[in-house]
Amino acid sequence: MTAYWWVVMGVSGCGKSSLGAALAEATGLPLVEGDDFHPPGNIAKMKAGVPLGDDDRAGWLAALGRKLAARPEGAVLTCSALKRAYRDVLRAAVPELRFVFLRIDRAEAQARVAARAAAHFFSTTLVDSQFATLEDPTGEPGVLAVEATDPVDALVAQALAWAPQR
Repeated sequence: MTAYWWVVMGVSGCGKSSLGAALAEATGLPLVEGDDFHPPGNIAKMKAGVPLGDDDRAGWLAALGRKLAARPEGAVLTCSALKRAYRDVLRAAVPELRFVFLRIDRAEAQARVAARAAAHFFSTTLVDSQFATLEDPTGEPGVLAVEATDPVDALVAQALAWAPQR
């Protein structure tokens, strides 16, 4: 059986966690929730409404790459992966990596982030910074772009239909 490593990516509020969990369940692969690996300093910044920079993300991305590489059977990772350089860090760890990019417009992302439980560390003020940082991966090798507002089961079906096309 072919192993698959997936990154479900996009701006905050696009549905990475929901699609990641559904894709992991459909494939039987372990789910790695990228937010769980942010160091405390990153979380404190985001709670305060301060956007993360490249330096803040470097160690986090390296740790996520190691987590993926340590899973020879494959895995599903949720990670914003906003810049090509960030995606390339993950690709360096697992060259076979596939990305499912959840496209969403700013207003919908803002509404979804605002509707989250107050306990989530991501401040609604950061949605704009995520869109400013995002380098659209559409057209990059190993990237499937899907509409974040589509039903999760339809998104899983799209990803699975695309998977054999290596």
